[in-house]
Amino acid sequence: MTAPLRVLRLIGSPRGADSESLRLSQRVIEALAASQPLAVQDLDVNDLPHVDARYALALASPAAAMHAEPGDTQQRSAALIRQLDDTDVLLIATPMHNYTLPSALKAWVDHIVRIGVTFNGTAQGKVGLLRDRPVYVTIASGGLISGEQARQPDFLRPYLQAALATVGLRDMHFFCVEGTARGGSALEQARAVAQAQIAAFFGPG
Repeated sequence: MTAPLRVLRLIGSPRGADSESLRLSQRVIEALAASQPLAVQDLDVNDLPHVDARYALALASPAAAMHAEPGDTQQRSAALIRQLDDTDVLLIATPMHNYTLPSALKAWVDHIVRIGVTFNGTAQGKVGLLRDRPVYVTIASGGLISGEQARQPDFLRPYLQAALATVGLRDMHFFCVEGTARGGSALEQARAVAQAQIAAFFGPG
């Protein structure tokens, strides 16, 4: 029997089931499930506390890192890194907030980008320590961020590419429902375009 593909889905929107990015991520899951069994684990990053002073001290001092206490930020960071490392696919469902990612998703990034743990600093730059794997990112943006009609900056995609490449994740693919603020038929068309992009990427079966 084929072992299921382990998928970790990060949920970045606070809108729950009404989230466009979450709805689009389900299309990715359906596309993956068409060719293999899946084991999907959801993590709502809106419930994730931000890093704190003890975490900052641990990053700056190897001695401090040796004295992590149960439930503190270091322990939480270690658990999140293990969760990521135990998966075959990372799926990120996120809205765009003020041209970039929500602070809740940034908090997750801050927990998993750790020097000496997920990357090393070298004379040639930062070298990721995690194995590469597919990363699919489904985005919902209120305005248009792609093509000739784009009217707002996009710092979300470049940031995620740079941050995740730091830890070794480079196989990244983005799908986006753009112009959600327009609503009505424009939104329906945007959904159809994004879903068609996913279908074309994964192909039949």
